[in-house]
Amino acid sequence: MNYRSLNDLSRLSTECAGKISSDVDLVVGIPRSGMLVASIIALKQNLPLTDLYSFLRNDDLKKGSTRTYKHAELVKPRDAKKILLVDDSISSAKSMRAAEEQVRAVYEGNVVTMAVFAERHNRHHVDMYLDLVEQPRVFEWNVMHHPFLTQACLDIDGVLCVDPTIEENDDGPNYREFLSCTRPLFIPSVKVAHLVTSRLEKYRAETEAWLQHNGVQYGTLHMLDLPTAEERRRLNIHHKFKAEVYARQPLTRLFVESEVKQAVEIMKLSGKPVYCIETNEMYVPGQVYNLKANTLRKAYSLKAKLIGKAKSTMAKWMSASPSSKS
Repeated sequence: MNYRSLNDLSRLSTECAGKISSDVDLVVGIPRSGMLVASIIALKQNLPLTDLYSFLRNDDLKKGSTRTYKHAELVKPRDAKKILLVDDSISSAKSMRAAEEQVRAVYEGNVVTMAVFAERHNRHHVDMYLDLVEQPRVFEWNVMHHPFLTQACLDIDGVLCVDPTIEENDDGPNYREFLSCTRPLFIPSVKVAHLVTSRLEKYRAETEAWLQHNGVQYGTLHMLDLPTAEERRRLNIHHKFKAEVYARQPLTRLFVESEVKQAVEIMKLSGKPVYCIETNEMYVPGQVYNLKANTLRKAYSLKAKLIGKAKSTMAKWMSASPSSKS
């Protein structure tokens, strides 16, 4: 499973800035994912930005007031001499071809087509691309809406809804209230093959009611058949249970897990890819170094916070101390 994140997208837009011709007047994004890319490129290149349909209607360009834009005199998008038509990726290239045909039907200037992510067999369908990413592939911005979810396992808490607080997680009335009223997070727009949760089987009715209320489509709901949360904690089998369900389903190609430690363990035990919401990373067998890198980032971040807090405390103490006289 090949995966690219928003961080990868931003990095590529910086590394490949020199590939974008200096005489481009306007960036045009193909909704919806193409607008994500187009916005990043337009901001970094300080170019005017619009979407495909506003371009076709020739709507006035919208501009902020906090800085001077390159080509600030441009008001109507079709007055641009050269545009960059952008999408996040190409597969069949149908979307890009359709967009280019629409543009050329109303526009006589130069059109440069670009996809950030292409494949070896289709890269010739665009004038430029930034990276080759072969199938199967998924991106951070479409993972919860990708057709792969029809052959995937999803965790619930921390993925579909927020995690319970310590007070809510009492295995009693507070927890039942949480199950009924918890706030949704990332609701997939396609039917998910399997929901796999370490919630206890005795809470199936509340869980199913919440899923139905929030429009979650799924095939099978797998829950942990244990008497109490205390027993679940004693056995510490959250990740083992999820990995066993994932491994038993021969057609499943992805597991979406909320917590990084569980994600890595599920990946190890199942031998299949796991995407982690907490880190926005894909953990694939043989690539556990991702976890090490993430741990280092967190360690450096924590160290910086502690140093900053110590300096702040010291400054307050110094300012509060009476000054000595010689």
